[in-house]
This record gives sequence, structure tokens and C-alpha cells, in this order.
Amino acid sequence: MMEVPRQNSTFKPIKPKLRPKPRTPAQTPESKYWSSFKNHQISNLISSITSLTFSPTPPHPFAATHSTSLTLFSPQTLSPSSTISSFPDVVSCASFRCDGLLIAASDLSGLIQVFDVKTRTPLRKLRSHTRPVRYVQYPVHDKLHLVSGGDDALVKYWDVAAETPIVDFRGHKDYVRSGDFSPVSHEMCVTGSYDHTVKLWDVRVTDSKWVMEVNHGKPVEDVVFLPSGGLVATAGGNSVKIWDLIGGGKMIYSMESHTKTVTSICVGRVRKESGEEGREYRVFSVGLDGYMKVFDYGRAKVTHSMRFPAPLMSIGFSPDCGVRVIGSSNGVMYVGKRKTKGDNVESGIKSFWSLGQEEEKRVMRPSYFRYFHRGQGEKPKEGDYMVVRPKKVKLAEHDKLLKKFRHKEALVSVLGSKNPENVLAVMEELVARRKLLKCVENLDNEELGLLLSFLQKYTTVPRYSGLLMGLTKKVLEMRVEVIRGSEALEDQIRNLKRSVDEEIRIQQSLQEIQGIISPLLRIAGRR
Repeated sequence: MMEVPRQNSTFKPIKPKLRPKPRTPAQTPESKYWSSFKNHQISNLISSITSLTFSPTPPHPFAATHSTSLTLFSPQTLSPSSTISSFPDVVSCASFRCDGLLIAASDLSGLIQVFDVKTRTPLRKLRSHTRPVRYVQYPVHDKLHLVSGGDDALVKYWDVAAETPIVDFRGHKDYVRSGDFSPVSHEMCVTGSYDHTVKLWDVRVTDSKWVMEVNHGKPVEDVVFLPSGGLVATAGGNSVKIWDLIGGGKMIYSMESHTKTVTSICVGRVRKESGEEGREYRVFSVGLDGYMKVFDYGRAKVTHSMRFPAPLMSIGFSPDCGVRVIGSSNGVMYVGKRKTKGDNVESGIKSFWSLGQEEEKRVMRPSYFRYFHRGQGEKPKEGDYMVVRPKKVKLAEHDKLLKKFRHKEALVSVLGSKNPENVLAVMEELVARRKLLKCVENLDNEELGLLLSFLQKYTTVPRYSGLLMGLTKKVLEMRVEVIRGSEALEDQIRNLKRSVDEEIRIQQSLQEIQGIISPLLRIAGRR
């Protein structure tokens, strides 16, 4: 397509800018899928976002804990729908009940509260922990119980209605920071601790003995069940590890793509469509290095990575695969919302000007001024002529000097680059122009030293020796007086002699070996 310059008082032609070639490799289909989540920032939160959780029921609102508040957000508008601030200390964790009507939240005072999501009314207050509570969660299919863990190294299984703990699980030797319930059984749960261990508990066993234990090797920051119920993912240090519980706690894979501590992990599906593709699950991890990683544990590889400008503390992924939320240490939430068909407004609210009707796209016509200023991103139509100027080749310094017939300066310049391929190319060009010996004759002591240094290093290289051996002989004949008057040049000549002597010795040894092998090859050929 042709560009017509704007008419001003002084006419200046406009040079079209060619689109640069992409430096990054082509994206994979899965990487394009994760990049389709359009990013939004929610920055009106006060402090570090300690946890993120989604409601299991549509439309899947999500809750963020920050400072002494618990804020609920709408997945459509990404705006806060309600805030609960009746906490005596910093809120550490929150969990929705399976029906989405209640939400439990813990804080650093050791208190656990259960709220009605619609009215924000506190219904139950659970007090038993003596230290800060870091983890609280409802089972997947249980409305009457929940599990909590805290800095007192205890894991408690609660009867929510009675506000009393049914079982105290003792076994961890350090802070309990995370846990998860099995997606296939509401009696099995895992907890992760700073004592480097992850323990599997059966809430029906009341003797405080764990069913299984695995050692992550670092303080465990987070642990989640994978959808099958037989695998567990743990995060600690800079690694995410996958464990096979059915196989006796065997580690299947360790993903160490992060450079700093992994703070949170979660599980999500690749697509929300039904069928085989809809059952592809991934492990999402975030860390203090500011990276979010998408890990395909089926193929044991990282399929996508994204960088954020702050250390990341928590991550959540909606059950309908439409919203991904990441919480940072500076109070900013990065919400990625997948654009669906018909969703043509960023905020999820219809444009005021459209008034419920689709805005008709204005067709570009030759009578419009903007028609002649279309960029290269515009697809050409029938009858359009596209003018593309060839990209200007950037010449090296020695090539510029050769074009100006400054032969000696070109030779000195390429000798300083220390690239033997370029040096040989310039020398061959000077031989073709019959200027190489004249350039050697005009070199000063320092420049001659550069040439001798190059000859010492590459004269004995077989693919260069054809030209350099003859050049070395000519240099010694032409500049013998200058070399004798400089100790530095004499030292370089001695080094050059040693290199040549060593090459002669090697060639003689090879000839001796050839003399031994040749009769054997003749005998083998007769047979």
C-alpha cells in the first residue's frame, strides 16, 4: 500500500519504516492460549496479598486476603463487591465452602471466623490455636468441617457448628504453612510445614498419626492435590515437586525453573471445553523472582512463563478457566481474563454509546485521508500496490574502509577484531587488488605487531596456511630491519618459529604413522 505524505509548506518525503523481524521465537499454541488472558491491574489494596481463592459455584467470585481485610471480587467486572474488615490481625488465608455460601478466614491472632458471603455476617468464631493460623480450608464435599494449621505446628480438624476441634494432628516440628483436601475424598488431607515435610492425614484416625510423609528438602510454602487425587504438588525453595502418593510417596519430577523461593501454586485446566482437551490440567507457580510458570506435569515441561514487576505471593485460577489472579507483595493484583466471543468491552460493561447495539465498523474509502496512511499491519486488498524498500545492509568498519580504498586502515581494523574469517577475507581482497604487500610495507611497529601476532596464531592452521605461509615469508623479507630493532617484535618471531617447528614435528609424526598404516591397509585390501 502506498503512503502519501501530508502537504505542508515545505515538502519532505516520508520514509516508510519496515517492520523489524521478531527476536523472540514463534509462540506455541499453548503459549498463545495463556497469552490470550488480557491483563488488568487492581492496585487499591493496601499490603501484600497473602492468599487468593475462588468460589466453586458460578459465576465464581474470588476472595483476596490483604492486611486486616478480606475482599470479594466479581469475575465479570473485576471490581470489589464487598469487604470484610472485622479481623483483629492480618488475614492469612480464606476458603469457600463447597456451595459458595460461606467463607472461612484465619488471621495471625489465631482466630478463625466463618462468614455469610452475601451478608458478611460472622456466623462462627473458632478459637483453639495458640499461635498465628496460616492455613484454613473446607473439604471438597463437606459443609460441616474444616481443617486449619498454624505456627503452633498443629493441624486441627474442626466441627464448625459446635465451634470445637474434633482432632488435633501432631507430627510437624515447625510452622504449618499450607495444606489441601483430596478432590476425591473429604477424609484425606495433606499439610506442608517449615520442617521440610508434607504429611498425609486421615481425619477418621484419631491417634494423631499421619498416613504418609514425604520430605521436600526445603521449607514447604504450599501444597496442592492434583485432580486425580493420587498425586500431590509441593512448593519450597526454588522448586516444585510432584509426588505419587499411591506409589508410596515417590517423587516423580522436580521443576526448578524459578530462581527464588516459590511462594504459591495452584491447579487449573487448559480449556473449559468438554472432551479430552478439557481434561488437560497444569500446575501454576509464582515466586519471589516475579515469574509465573505454567507446568505441564504430564510431559514434565514448562509450557509458559510470564514476568511481573514485583515479587509474587499468591495465585488462583477459576474453575471455569476464565480468570487467573496473581497477588504481589506490594498490594497489586494482576488479573488475567480470557476474552470470549461476544466480549467486546474490556470492563465487561456494554459501551454507553452502543446502547445495546453493535457499533458498525467504518469502512475505509479512497475519499478518506486516513485511507492513504494505512500501515504495514493493514491487509492489502485487490488493486492495492504495496511498496517495500529493501533493508539497508549495515557494513562492518573494514568493509567501509575498503569501499573508500583505505587499504592499510582496513587491514589494521580487521586485525583488531580478532576474527580470522574476516581477516582472511580482507587479505584475499587486498591480494586481488594487489595492495597487500604495500600495506605490509607501510605498517608501523605497533601495527606490525598485530599482524605478527595473528600470523603466529593462525599460520599453522591447515585451512589458513595456504595464504599465511607465503605472507609470513614476505613479511620477514620486507621488514627484517624493523624486526631486529624491536625486542617485542623479535619475541613474536621466536614464538612464530616455535609454532612452525611444532607443526613440522607433528607432520613428521603423522608421516611415520602413515608409513606404518599403509602396508596394513594394502594387506587388508588384498583379503
